[in-house]
Amino acid sequence: MSTTTVFPPPAEASNRTRLVEIVVPVHNERRVLADSIRRLHAHLSRDFPYGFRVTIADNASTDDTWAIAEDLARELPGVRAIHLSEKGRGRALRRVWTLSDADVVSYMDVDLSTDLDAFLPLIAPLMSGHSDLAIGTRLSAAANVVRGPKRELVSRAYNLLLRAVLGARFSDAQCGFKAARTEVVQALLPAVEDEGWFFDTELLLLAERHGLRIHEVPVDWVDDPDSRVDIVRTALDDLRGLARVARVTLSDGGDLVTARRTGPGGGMARQIPVFVVVGLVSTLAYLVLYSGFRLALPSVAANFLALLVTAVANTAANRRFTFGVRARAGMVRHQLEGLIAFAVGLAVTTAALASLPATASRLVELVTVIGANLVATVVRFALLRGWVFHPNRRVR
Repeated sequence: MSTTTVFPPPAEASNRTRLVEIVVPVHNERRVLADSIRRLHAHLSRDFPYGFRVTIADNASTDDTWAIAEDLARELPGVRAIHLSEKGRGRALRRVWTLSDADVVSYMDVDLSTDLDAFLPLIAPLMSGHSDLAIGTRLSAAANVVRGPKRELVSRAYNLLLRAVLGARFSDAQCGFKAARTEVVQALLPAVEDEGWFFDTELLLLAERHGLRIHEVPVDWVDDPDSRVDIVRTALDDLRGLARVARVTLSDGGDLVTARRTGPGGGMARQIPVFVVVGLVSTLAYLVLYSGFRLALPSVAANFLALLVTAVANTAANRRFTFGVRARAGMVRHQLEGLIAFAVGLAVTTAALASLPATASRLVELVTVIGANLVATVVRFALLRGWVFHPNRRVR
């Protein structure tokens, strides 16, 4: 169980009647903490029209982060520091937000990767009552983002899975720049299980499930090359959280968001088993075709032809049996978009084959394409459900 130490909060940074609490979760951030908090405090003091309280939430740092946080709380009006004995960004946010008396609660990453000019647009719709939650998004066309291809790929793939598997409508679950009306978030927090990186996603999914309005703000965002975030571990934690929420969704017999968005073809509880059966038949057909083509063609060419033939048949089968679309209208469009999903699968399997050494045996080659096809199948389901056969597109 967490123990919490609170450095006594100073007087608020202004006499304005409405208050925003900004939480900055930190773990071993001695390198950037002081400069970031001073820059944030200066920006709020100069440009922010509401009263503010900055709370440094130190979750189990082992360096001198806590000592720096205490010094900042003594130095800067409107800044306080809280220490938790256990790690977890979600745990830190839950602790501060649950006890907050502010009108709006928010948080941002300590590296201040998001341009602070976006903070007022984030808060304004909450103060006006227009929205219940607000998030920064790096995936909007209006956003200006500087980051490496690895982070870009992971972020886009994760958010695609959220939209396809759980019907999420928000675009960027993990941007460290969010806010909510305090009474709203305090009502949601008891139902949020995660204490780590999936906390944001779970909170947003829960908000959508209850019909709350989420406002999105395109942000300017520059990646911190010395970020303490372990991308692989964070991605795995997020996928475990996603699987947990998906299990709950399936046990309820429908989407996490609303049953009305499922449309023809039923919910995931029916779609996934049918998709698996269609996929198994398609995989067997693929292996037969691949083995036959391989007798006369190089592996990459054999892979292309086998995937192309099975992709057309797979799209037709999923259209009819998995997603319940029987009308002829839209058939050509579905096949063309299905070929785009095929292209993604082709890229995955081709990359897997290209990674094999020239001396690899035929058995190793076959095992490799089977594994790559499993990955491609998951991506294909996400694209078919979230894009090609999405019910909102069929309604029009």
